[in-house]
Amino acid sequence: RFLFSQARTIKEAIEDINFEVDELQEQEIAVCRLRIKGMACTSCSESIERALLMVPGVKKAAVGLALEEAKVHFDPNITSRDLLIEAIEDAGFGADLISYGDDVNKMHLKLEGVSSPEDTKLIQSVLETVEGVNNVEWDTSGQTVTVAYDPDVTGPRLLIQRIQDAAEPPKCFNASLYSPPKQREVERHHEIMSYRNQFLWSCLFSVPVFLFAMVLPMLPPSGDWLFYKIYNNMTVGMLLRWLLCSPVQFIIGWRFYVGAYHALKRGYSNMDVLVALGTNAAYFYSVYIIVKALTSDTFEGQDLFETSSMLVSFILLGKYLEVVAKGKTSDALSKLTELAPETAVLLTLEKDGSVISEVEISTQLLQRNDFIKIVPGEKVPVDGVVIKGQSHVNESMITGEARPIAKKPGDKVIGGTVNDNGFIIVKATHVGSETALSQIVQLVEAAQLARAPVQRLADKISRFFVPTVVVAAFLTWLGWFIPGQLHLYPQQWIPKAMDSFELALQFGISVLVVACPCALGLATPTAVMVATGKGASLGVLIKGGNALEK
Repeated sequence: RFLFSQARTIKEAIEDINFEVDELQEQEIAVCRLRIKGMACTSCSESIERALLMVPGVKKAAVGLALEEAKVHFDPNITSRDLLIEAIEDAGFGADLISYGDDVNKMHLKLEGVSSPEDTKLIQSVLETVEGVNNVEWDTSGQTVTVAYDPDVTGPRLLIQRIQDAAEPPKCFNASLYSPPKQREVERHHEIMSYRNQFLWSCLFSVPVFLFAMVLPMLPPSGDWLFYKIYNNMTVGMLLRWLLCSPVQFIIGWRFYVGAYHALKRGYSNMDVLVALGTNAAYFYSVYIIVKALTSDTFEGQDLFETSSMLVSFILLGKYLEVVAKGKTSDALSKLTELAPETAVLLTLEKDGSVISEVEISTQLLQRNDFIKIVPGEKVPVDGVVIKGQSHVNESMITGEARPIAKKPGDKVIGGTVNDNGFIIVKATHVGSETALSQIVQLVEAAQLARAPVQRLADKISRFFVPTVVVAAFLTWLGWFIPGQLHLYPQQWIPKAMDSFELALQFGISVLVVACPCALGLATPTAVMVATGKGASLGVLIKGGNALEK
């Protein structure tokens, strides 16, 4: 809006000197942050970005793979948050709103004494009439209300007071600050447990398959029973491997089929497509071997069931390690927010500066222009200005400067820093999301969304990665199949009881299988995320992957 007012001023200045200006297109830009669910690799983040940019009114979209977030700049007159979420869901992913525009100044209140719809309407109308309140959202199921407000005009204590004053005797309303459970942490914990459990179930089936295929046959006579023939040339080992591999392929590995389907439906390919192709090629080739063994008493082919089952297990292990690493990074950011103290001593002052009363309240209840008492050894709760007293404040958590800084009336203090040796009274100037500490957290989150130059290169490569691998696998098969048919290489190269087609197919499958883990797209964003989060918790602010790369 500031830019639009500037543009209007420029337009008027040009018209004052008798020149015409075409109609000024005023365009309001809103920003929202969305949490994305179900991203597997860089191709996923690329496809979500493309889907968002195709929505009318979207000016800019950045999707962070490691952070699992999207930041979208859009024109609210053309599109809405719901349309953005719908576009992401159409692309085969889940999306939840984190924040929208200016609703960083939000508070959640738990209400008591509200017993009827009339009470709800009364409280909502009372809150909406308070100057500075932008939005009121009611959750009747949990008796909680979320209020978005302008900290320059109002604050949490005033709003709580208004709710309590709204009750007419004998009714009594009570409101208290409420911290909703962090959905992201709950989801992340659920995701970690889900991958862990899937990996363990996969191992339960895959390890015996591996033992029956690779270990026991090498240890006669303990593995001889695996070669007992059930029917024609089908052995006990083949049947056991088939039975154990099938749940891994189609039940535990179902997530890869779902991911591949959504990717192909949108006309792109991702890591799930490669996993599904590689494991299915190995599995169905093995089924073909079993059918041949059942129908022939001379055929001696080698199945690849251990390849498909172990591959699914390894990829699930990789996914599990990846979500654990992401969880540790978000821990580093939450530690930053915890640097501010939980409580503060609020003073009520006379006009001459003498103290009338003091009360200990939650730091979240502090408002702009409040007076706070800080004794030696205490942390400064919010950003402010010293109005009385002298002290030294340890600001090393912000500046890295080990020596305490002298503070006298008129000097600024920063929330989260430690008051060393003197008694001071501070007037709050920045509270909530406006404090330096909150700005640092926002800066680190923004840095994690930004792409490093090398990641842009990796993203370009990964766009063509899967199609290239599929083409390479097909050419490998063709490169062995045609010479085999034309007898261009010695026949002894072909293993016993196998033909040239099967030999060529094994080489083609090998290319698909080896190319499966798309580390190229995952390595850089994960490294940037871990480095920026860990750095922030140690007092080093890294402004994204660009700085790290340099």
